[in-house]
Amino acid sequence: MPIESTMTPEIILIGDPVSHSRSPAMHNAALAALGIAAHYRAVQTTAAELPDRITALRQPTFLGANVTLPHKEAVIPLLDELEPTAARIGAVNTIVRQPDGRLIGANTDAPGLLADLAAAGWTATRQEVVILGASGAARAAAFALVDAGVTSLWIVNRNLMRAVDLVAAVAANQPALQARALALSDPVVAEVVANCTLLINATALGWRDGEIPLPDPPVGPHCLVYDMVYRETALLRAAAARGARARDGRGMLVEQGALAFERWTGRSAPRAIMWQAAFGEEPKP
Repeated sequence: MPIESTMTPEIILIGDPVSHSRSPAMHNAALAALGIAAHYRAVQTTAAELPDRITALRQPTFLGANVTLPHKEAVIPLLDELEPTAARIGAVNTIVRQPDGRLIGANTDAPGLLADLAAAGWTATRQEVVILGASGAARAAAFALVDAGVTSLWIVNRNLMRAVDLVAAVAANQPALQARALALSDPVVAEVVANCTLLINATALGWRDGEIPLPDPPVGPHCLVYDMVYRETALLRAAAARGARARDGRGMLVEQGALAFERWTGRSAPRAIMWQAAFGEEPKP
């Protein structure tokens, strides 16, 4: 059903689930720091409720929204226009309301991931990349990495056809790219992961203790294991135990949020304040 608007300008997070999200704390701290009279809140939204949620955003009290799992692809037909990057990726995580009520979809996940990988000292040269998952987050990662110069990419997913579809999309007009799809159950996955230099978990497995998309990943010191889940996960602990570099998705969360914030408000985002509010500590390199 539609959400009720208030006189205070609002930004909402649309997803299912959303109770774990640090985005409200992060964005409300940023809004307060800049003296912007607006409020950010998470709104639990099922697939059936999604059309009404988007219709509600057209009301003049809304600045826009973030979109998280599982709606990053499903939301696209409900919008009026996409930024070029979002259109190419085929996934939206940010919606910006225009003064006339039109809704523009953007993807800040892709640049947010690249910014955090750069902060970790990662470069695209001679990288063997494996992405776990084929959802909207995986699409953002795949397109971002190919645009950065990665030429060897594996998409590994429980549903093989979704992985195949993502490979076909990202490889279009990329003659130098070697992109391949694998089912997670394929025995070849172990060999591919053992040889990769960057392993990204773009699935939601890791939000609950004990969840892991790839038990005992055969990685080593040559590999950076990056989990988009912004907490220490079983995957990261297993990777670190094998000597791999392990990095969670906190930096990506803050950077994609900052880029969205700047679209909604037209102001530079206070990234250090957002990090502190989300995680209760100063930003870490």
